[in-house]
Amino acid sequence: MNSDLFGAVFQNTNLTKADFSSAQNYIIDPENNKLKGAKFSLDQVSGLLNKYQIIID
Repeated sequence: MNSDLFGAVFQNTNLTKADFSSAQNYIIDPENNKLKGAKFSLDQVSGLLNKYQIIID
């Protein structure tokens, strides 16, 4: 992981085709940001589900 996005806020942003595959500690609400074609790593994708307060094992 190369990019630590702890504390970063993404609100109403256009993240189309953004590459988050080497990012960690992000929280991005897919309902309030454009993410079409954005790339994420499987082990960090839980940052897209944080608002739902679900548990992922």
